[in-house]
Amino acid sequence: MMKKAILSIFAIALMITGCSSAQPAETPGANQAETKAPDAKTAKRIVLVTPEKIGLNPFFAQQDEGVKKAGKEFGVEVKTVESADHSAIEQNLRAAVADNYDLIITSSFEAEDALKKVAAENPKKSFAIIDTVVDLPNVRSVVFREHEAAYLLGAAAGLATKKNVVGMVAAVDIPLIKKYTVGFQEGLKSTNPNAKFIVNYVGGFSDPAKAKELALTQFAQGADFIAGAAAVGDLGVFEAAKEKGFYTSGQDIDRTETDPEHIVLSQLKGSDAVAYETVKDFASGTFKFGSVDYGLKEDGVGLTFVTRDSKSPLSPFIGQEVVNKVKAIRDDIVAGKITVSNPLK
Repeated sequence: MMKKAILSIFAIALMITGCSSAQPAETPGANQAETKAPDAKTAKRIVLVTPEKIGLNPFFAQQDEGVKKAGKEFGVEVKTVESADHSAIEQNLRAAVADNYDLIITSSFEAEDALKKVAAENPKKSFAIIDTVVDLPNVRSVVFREHEAAYLLGAAAGLATKKNVVGMVAAVDIPLIKKYTVGFQEGLKSTNPNAKFIVNYVGGFSDPAKAKELALTQFAQGADFIAGAAAVGDLGVFEAAKEKGFYTSGQDIDRTETDPEHIVLSQLKGSDAVAYETVKDFASGTFKFGSVDYGLKEDGVGLTFVTRDSKSPLSPFIGQEVVNKVKAIRDDIVAGKITVSNPLK
């Protein structure tokens, strides 16, 4: 869900090997490939440059997994390079150009400025970016319709709440995060127009202590369900839920498995699937530049128990009746009977 993704917010405690020591290329644009997407014979080396250390953020961990899985399946040499800080993003992109990788993939709005600069200087090199749009002819932009999944999560919360007070602890008050907050609120109001919605912003993507503090404040205001949308900060929301006994939800991957008694839902975001598909397309010669998006219809986003089974037992707070109603809402969104507002348009 994302800078420290939410995304991808959220994200999502996987340590995956990488490298952040790459240096900038001496001459930008050296060893450039053809502008057109290469065929399977030339698509042999692909690198994923993450905008930060993967750490506890599952959003980037999933991308690493997706790239590696596709590389193994399609006989492509792949590598993941983790950027130690923002200044290293551009360095690592330039190093990938100098190393003559056939496709250079990066992710999130953290990498936007660096990619715009490097891709513009290397018009014959192929790039892709996940979770944001860079409008250049040699870049493939892969985005998600997170607002559709957020709508489902809000709808479920509206049906399940016993106190008619629902909260969300979000990362930062920026346009991208509104796909979570606005989508959630729309879904909540669609099933429970009388419910009160409380939203607070952490001010960053990796501050569990601040997120916990905000969650405790929302609980004190009567919220019995508080959604986490603060990336690594969600860990603080989960801790507060366990201490106080309220219900919560995670982001990107199925977080219910860590504490199914309190983490009762997870808004899913298939960054592994889109990374896999990007490598697959490049390896098979079907890769195209431009913008592509993934929503409920493409199974790019979703909600545990509704669009994807979980190893966790379904919480009585949610219950099968709520799941069935939200599944019907999902079907109506896919069929075009319900249109979820995209706050970025």
